[in-house]
Amino acid sequence: MRKEYVVIRMADHADLKYLTVVQPLPGERVVEKIKNEEVFLLVVGGTPVGQLWLEFLWSLVPYIALIKIEEQHRKKGYSRKLLGFCEDFLRGKGHEVLYSSSQMDEPAPQAWHRHMGFEECGAINGINQGGVGEVFFRKKLV
Repeated sequence: MRKEYVVIRMADHADLKYLTVVQPLPGERVVEKIKNEEVFLLVVGGTPVGQLWLEFLWSLVPYIALIKIEEQHRKKGYSRKLLGFCEDFLRGKGHEVLYSSSQMDEPAPQAWHRHMGFEECGAINGINQGGVGEVFFRKKLV
């Protein structure tokens, strides 16, 4: 079996089409996030197949807004590599913690967070459509 060539990198303007399909935000907002180094890409065999988007709570605290790997590329350890790249980037910027969340009715994403070393740190009830709550996770980076 041939090993796939994997690259994890910051998104750039050439990735705009791919990014706006997976995360339907206005193009100018995506350009801003690229400029601010808030979007990381997983590229396998030269094709983008995953992404991680950051937000900053109170403009200071890093929060994973989205992490997504295309279905056929899951269960290969790629999300750990993508997350690790993001964590190294944030450590380099002096951040000591990373936050994330999952809807309360999504046990698989919650299990993923725990598997990746996140600890549950709180919840907000009724914040999502249909009154579904959100579970928050924290991971120490130092």
